Amino acid sequence: MTPVAPHITTWLRQRLPAERGASPNTCDSYAYAFQLLFAFAAERLGVAPSDLSFEHLDTALVLAFLEHLKSRRGNGARSRNARLAAIRSFMRFMEYREPAALDQIRRVLAIPAHRVDVRLVRHLVLDEVRALLDVPEPTTRDGIRDRALLHVAVTGGLRVSEIVGLRMDDVAFRGNYLDLHVRGKGRKERALTLWKAVADSVRAWVVVRGTPPAPELFVNTRDAALTRSGAAWILRKHVQSATVKCPSLAGKSVSPHVLRHTCAMNTLQATGDIRKVALWLGHANTQTTEIYLQADPTEKLETLEAVIPPSLRKGTFSPPDKLLASLRGR
Repeated sequence: MTPVAPHITTWLRQRLPAERGASPNTCDSYAYAFQLLFAFAAERLGVAPSDLSFEHLDTALVLAFLEHLKSRRGNGARSRNARLAAIRSFMRFMEYREPAALDQIRRVLAIPAHRVDVRLVRHLVLDEVRALLDVPEPTTRDGIRDRALLHVAVTGGLRVSEIVGLRMDDVAFRGNYLDLHVRGKGRKERALTLWKAVADSVRAWVVVRGTPPAPELFVNTRDAALTRSGAAWILRKHVQSATVKCPSLAGKSVSPHVLRHTCAMNTLQATGDIRKVALWLGHANTQTTEIYLQADPTEKLETLEAVIPPSLRKGTFSPPDKLLASLRGR
């Protein structure tokens, strides 16, 4: 039996960051995937995570893990595919370290990705955004932080990893405006300039934040860097409170990425230019951004106004006699 712990450690600490040049976000995502996998395997097999062997990670276990993500954790196809991508990357790494397990590795690599349904993007309307931003209490430290965090998320369209990854030296106040240096997905960086209202929210947080040892802009109550799960918890808490004022929020599942979609929809409706939306969100090409065109009603209204449908020949319908109609039915 081959202990899996040394291989995972080498893969995460050397192979991915040093040899493959993977970003910290990618390493964190892959590490979290195996955290979930090992916890599931330990419960299923009755073995401590540190005692798991590579032979345990066979096709049956991986398939059961993916089903567990779907049925127990409620993960969609995209999330399950992301976990499967991490497992595949590790298996390709193991091809050259454990040639004797090549058959096992190839069987796992042959597991197909789940098909993803292309649905309309979920986003918030203006009244829902206002209700959400009004919830954090501006007289408390946590309330000032939460209001600044939500304000940046819904106006800047940042991913949750980008928000919690903002450092103090990434933030600059230029007159009435706020300049952000965002480190995005795939090592792509971009610069954003946000409005005075957002600058005021962030400036208020910077004043009460103090000088904790963490370099990140947003810190938790222990003055440590805010995590992605911490940011998601803050959002869920305030959405629940905002539902009292705005009942339409009760039927929506609001995640940090929904705030990014909200920013994209607002930008598209304001500018009518999909290229500007892609530039604002940091997309590499507009093909990724075209999902917002499907959800934007203004695009359909312009089509209704521009296109004249073909006309139909006029005619009137005379219903048959009720008695004859009943006899035909028999």
